[in-house]
This record gives sequence, structure tokens and C-alpha cells, in this order.
Amino acid sequence: MSAAAPVREAPADVVARLRAAFRTGRTRDLAWRTDRLTRLRALLTERGDDLAEALRADLGKSRKEAYRTEIDFTVREIDHTLEHLAEWLRPEPAPVPAALAKATASTVQDPLGVVLVIAPWNYPVQLLLAPVAGALAAGNTVVAKPSELAPATSAALARLLPEYLDGDTVTVVEGGIPETTALLAERFDHIFYTGNGTVGRIVMTAAARHLTPVTLELGGKSPVFVDRDTDLRTVAARLAAGKFLNAGQTCVAPDYVLTDPETAPVLADALAAAVESLFGQDASAHPEYGRIVNERHFDRLVGLLGSGRTVTGGVHDRATKYIAPTVLADVAPDAPVMGEEIFGPVLPIVTVGGLDEAIAFINDRDKPLALYAFTQNPAVRERLLAETSSGGVGLGLPLAHLTVSDLPFGGVGESGMGNYHGRYSLETFSHRKAVLDTPLG
Repeated sequence: MSAAAPVREAPADVVARLRAAFRTGRTRDLAWRTDRLTRLRALLTERGDDLAEALRADLGKSRKEAYRTEIDFTVREIDHTLEHLAEWLRPEPAPVPAALAKATASTVQDPLGVVLVIAPWNYPVQLLLAPVAGALAAGNTVVAKPSELAPATSAALARLLPEYLDGDTVTVVEGGIPETTALLAERFDHIFYTGNGTVGRIVMTAAARHLTPVTLELGGKSPVFVDRDTDLRTVAARLAAGKFLNAGQTCVAPDYVLTDPETAPVLADALAAAVESLFGQDASAHPEYGRIVNERHFDRLVGLLGSGRTVTGGVHDRATKYIAPTVLADVAPDAPVMGEEIFGPVLPIVTVGGLDEAIAFINDRDKPLALYAFTQNPAVRERLLAETSSGGVGLGLPLAHLTVSDLPFGGVGESGMGNYHGRYSLETFSHRKAVLDTPLG
């Protein structure tokens, strides 16, 4: 006789339970917030190996990469918040006009209530728990929805979070599209979604029914401009490290390179050498190189490999979901690989006549989540900053801006709305409430 399937709690009951806990007022207390953050930190430090094993099962991540990009990353974010939270929560005084000279004015950070966090599969620990940490720091209760496309990690988080955090203030809901759709039918006080624009529109449409504010952390084709005045060996080493981390499945990974026709072949050769330096002659045998998340994404990526001349890579194996780190040269602007966010280990090089053409190329497309540039020329840097729009900019090093907790992380336009990390997470999950106190006497 088979065991009975577990009874899932109805989304309406989950939200009602969390709202009741919020209305007790206990989540507003600074001691409660710091205690929950400390418990979440303990989960990561005490059960990190469990999470690392799940990440290996889902994405082929090495233990080193799992800790560096997911577990330790989130611990640092929590530590930064714990260090500064009391300061961030102090009321901020505001000046009053002469007519109200006896009054005092200030703003306070008010918790929103019940928050829904929907995480993606590519960094399924970091991109669930870092927003959850921000929501708890702001004094909210949270529904955490891990990605069903990273099933081992989803199961690990569903098992571990209740061991460290009480279920009436943080609840994990597993499942796929039906479960997410059911959650989105409920009224939340904020929805935080990380993923693609297609689902982002679904989330925003659902939120609109309740006038629920949203944060959408989306993606896009993050361009790289490489100027001719740079040390191309250094550029290639940094590009390869950023692009092929997590087998290219990173929302702010360099998506394509823009450079002039004379620089392009030299850079292509340097990238090939950098890939070999990172992963050897056969990346499939290297312990630090991951795998594509599933066959659907594998098939999509293989379909992009014919978009240009293969400089290095191109090898793939569907049985193991392996695609070698690949650099493509002589890529046309309308090639298939340029039609969508790549989100995999394929780096195309597109030639442009110079900076003017590069800026026009970037501006003719959706605003990216990140823009990267390698140049020694201050005027080139200033023009890229002033004449393009992106969620963030990395000069001389891709991806690293995410690691600075005092910088906001978020997109613009098609790459998202809203931001988080550090104090910006507190502000995202709070309402800045105006308070005017006028004496009666």
C-alpha cells in the first residue's frame, strides 16, 4: 500500500496565517528582526554542505562555486544588514516650514505586511534567501517560492527553512506553474520576482488586480564594449571568468561583445587562451565547470551555436547537459544568438566601427540589466555612462558590482524595476511613512 500524498496547505490559508502573525506586531521589533536574520545565517553556515550538494545535483555546481556565489554571498549580505539595521531604522528628521515651527517632522520605515518572493533556478539559494533576508529585516512575513526547475535545491530549502524559522512568519511553497498561479491569485503586500520578462508580465498582471507593488529582477542582453586601447589578455581573462561562471547561466553575465574589426580577432584568440587557462583543454572534465539546467535549455542553446565562426568550444553532449565554453566570431547583428538573452556558455563577438556605433547598437535594443566596458579612455567611460541606460555598469570587471552591498542591484525597462541589496532591500520591503508631530499646547 503506497503512502498518502502530503496535504498541501491552500495558498489562502498560508497568506491568512502569515497575515495574522504580522498583525500581532511582533515582527516590527528590532530584536525579532535580528533574531530571524541570525537564524537564517545559521542555516547557511550550519547546513551549507546540504545546499551545496543540492546545487551540484541541479546545476553541476562545484562546492567551491556554491559557497562563493550562493551561500557565502548571502551570509555576507546578512552580516552587512545585521551591522547596519538599527541605524537604517532610525527615524529621519525632516525640516518644517515656518508656519509649523513648533512641529517636528520625520520619516519612518514601515513594514509592508506579507511578502511573496519567487526565485529562479540559476542561483536558487542566493536569489531566494537574499530577498527573504531583506523582507525579514524590514519586519515582514514571507512566502518563499523556490524554483521547481532546481528541484533538489527547492526540496532542501523546503526542508531546512522550517528547522530555523517559525512557519507562521516564513513559509516555503514548492511546486510549478499551478502552485505559483494559485499564489499570485492571493493579495500580498509586495511581490518580489526574479526571472524572465515573460513571467514578469504575468506576475505584474496578477499583482495589478490587488494594486500590489512589485519588484521585477529580470535579465536581458548585457553588452560589453572593448576599446582598442586595452590589455586584451586581461580583458579576456576577466570576460571568460564572468561569462562562463555557472556555465553562463547568470542574469548579469556578459551577453555579447562589441569591438572594432581590428581588435576583434586578437580578442577572440585571447578569449580562447583564457578559456583554456580556466578550464583546460576539456572543460567537461574540469571540476569547476557546471552544466545546463535541463534539456529544454540545452536544446535552445545548441540551436544558437551556428550563429558565427567558432573560435573555441562548440562541443556539446545532451546526455550530460554539457556545452563547452564557446566563443563565436564574425557574428552578424541579426544572427539568432543576438535575438534573445543567451543565458548559457556562448559569447558572440560583433564588430562595430567605433564608440558611436557601439552606443547606437546598445540604444537600439532593450535596456540591459548590466553594461560592461573595458577602456582606458575617461572620455569613453563618460560617454557610455551618459549616453546609455542600464541597470548597472561595470568598468573593467563584469559581475562584481553585485558584491557591493551598498550599491543597489536592479534593472530598468525590460530588465526590471526596483532594486535591492543592503539598505535598498530594506527600502524595497518597507513603506517610507511621513510623520508630522504638532504639539497641542
